[in-house]
Amino acid sequence: METPENQNPAPTPFFQSNTAKMIMVGILTFVLLIPLEFVKSLITERSLRQEEVIAEINDKWGESVYFYGPILKIPYTVFEETLSINQKTNETVKQQKAITKYAYFFPEDLKAKSNVTTKVLNRNNYESAVYSSKMNFEGQYIQPDFSSKNIPAEAIQWNKATILIKTTNLKSIKDEVKINLGGTKFTFEPVYSSNLNDSTQALETGFIDLKAILKTDKTNFGFDITYNGSKQIKMMPIGKTTQLSMQSNWSSPSFTGNFLPDDKTKKIDANGFTANWKVLHINRAFSQQFFENLPDLGTYAFGVDFVIPVNQYQQNERASKYGFLVIGLTFLIFFLIQSISKIRIHIFQYSMIGLALILFYTLLISITEHSSFMKAYLIAATAVITLISLYSISILKGSRFPLFIAGSLTGLYTFIYVIIQLENYALLVGSIGLFSILAAVMYFSRKIDWNK
Repeated sequence: METPENQNPAPTPFFQSNTAKMIMVGILTFVLLIPLEFVKSLITERSLRQEEVIAEINDKWGESVYFYGPILKIPYTVFEETLSINQKTNETVKQQKAITKYAYFFPEDLKAKSNVTTKVLNRNNYESAVYSSKMNFEGQYIQPDFSSKNIPAEAIQWNKATILIKTTNLKSIKDEVKINLGGTKFTFEPVYSSNLNDSTQALETGFIDLKAILKTDKTNFGFDITYNGSKQIKMMPIGKTTQLSMQSNWSSPSFTGNFLPDDKTKKIDANGFTANWKVLHINRAFSQQFFENLPDLGTYAFGVDFVIPVNQYQQNERASKYGFLVIGLTFLIFFLIQSISKIRIHIFQYSMIGLALILFYTLLISITEHSSFMKAYLIAATAVITLISLYSISILKGSRFPLFIAGSLTGLYTFIYVIIQLENYALLVGSIGLFSILAAVMYFSRKIDWNK
């Protein structure tokens, strides 16, 4: 007969085993992804609302500026042969029909100076960067040459030439625009375009008698234009040599387009930036003259983006992507404490802890809209860590484990904040951090009896 000492202990019921507890905690973790997705949807909704408000602010102040000009536009006459049938004789009759077409000539030299003064407009909890730009243009035209198309001199309508500017944001131009061409001033007027595919608008002078103006090989021109705008300034390098010098009080410019400013003269500091571009005709694949149609050369434009560098909703979105990690690691800490100390933690208590962790993200986004992201993150993390730590005191019957939990959550939220702030090294730091966490879990769980 076996003695009680030799009898095997009764097996632990499955629903009281560590395996069953781990399964239930894992299921709860995935269930909590549902409210976490609702939080992400809330962040997306607020972000879209921000874009709507910014678009409304920019529409009233002024949209982005795109400048393509000034361009000499000269009409010329060509005769095309048409065929018609004489109804009486039923013979084919040839006729010459005069058609007016246009030639477009770009400047030989184009120098632009732009002084951009920026400010931030606020509406409710949203803000948009806007600017006022005073732009000065100077340059030279050479005598237009029609020989490449074999157009006879008598077909050119020199007295009906105009100067054309294609641009955007006409409604935000603050003063009348006049060009001084060869000592004579001409006023630009808006021109209606029937091309629905053209996103630009046009300014054009009245008729100019170029024979009377272009008396020398090179004729100087100059004009000023002042815009209210937002988001961006871009310019087309249509001069055979195009130079742009831009100064602004905006301290975080983003240079955009097909050409970047000269690194040797570029200066960016807390007071603003100075940038200079020089584009030669050999740097872009188009000629100095076009016939019949003026092409869209927008892909060759260059300029500056004026945007607020830190988007609070992007930071909130990045933070929410780590929600699953925070919930999973927090539950893992409680589970290991439960397994080591033999303290029973009910699934309801896990649920309360999980909801508190999700509440962090709603606190974060709501506070961020009224403060900076850093302050909001600090307040939300402190509130959630304090709540869970106080709640764990009643669960774990003491202060030793709750202090460990508070320290672990503080380290976890600090780790995630550092990753959010990093860009180039976020993956590296995140990988090292996760490796360290995995090593710590493996160390503390090495003596747990998983058979119970």
